[in-house]
Amino acid sequence: MSSVEQSAVKRRRRGTELEKALLAAAWDELTETGFAKLTMESVADRAKTGVAVLYRRWADKSDLMLAAIRHYRELHPVEIPDTGTLRDDLLALLQAINVRRKEFATLVGATFAGLHDTAGLTPADVALSVLGDGPRLSDAVFHRAHERGELDLARIPQDVLELPFQLLRHDLLMAMRPVSPQRIKSIVDDIFRPLVARHQGSA
Repeated sequence: MSSVEQSAVKRRRRGTELEKALLAAAWDELTETGFAKLTMESVADRAKTGVAVLYRRWADKSDLMLAAIRHYRELHPVEIPDTGTLRDDLLALLQAINVRRKEFATLVGATFAGLHDTAGLTPADVALSVLGDGPRLSDAVFHRAHERGELDLARIPQDVLELPFQLLRHDLLMAMRPVSPQRIKSIVDDIFRPLVARHQGSA
């Protein structure tokens, strides 16, 4: 690319557009080189910009990688199911997260130790950045179930509502492979639903 063309690119990329380009370059660099070998300089080279541009937005490569991970997740949202029953909605939602996140979790799982060590993040922090906030994804599912009379949200602790997603996150990141349909069914039928029934006072 000539100096004139490079100047034109730099003039065109401003604000949000520039930030998206930087995050895309960071993600591509992560997928090709891995967290350990990635540097701010290598990302800047890929984005055809100066490293100072990165440092104006992110303090270090850990900060940049977390931003890139979140950006990728936002570009690949999980659809919220509406099957008509709480059980089937949860099964569909957990499976959708499993399918959409499995390659993502496998890739980013390789950076887990690096992010934990260099950014001072807890395992829960890294898991949330990698897999997103499952309970928020499920808000619509639980509210519809409440309106249908399947669930009394006033009687179910938030910890119970979050549990299926915490278990899925754990399995995806710790086992480093997709969660089986049988395991997802067990999370819903053998763990979540009995807890809901207990708190609602039904058998």
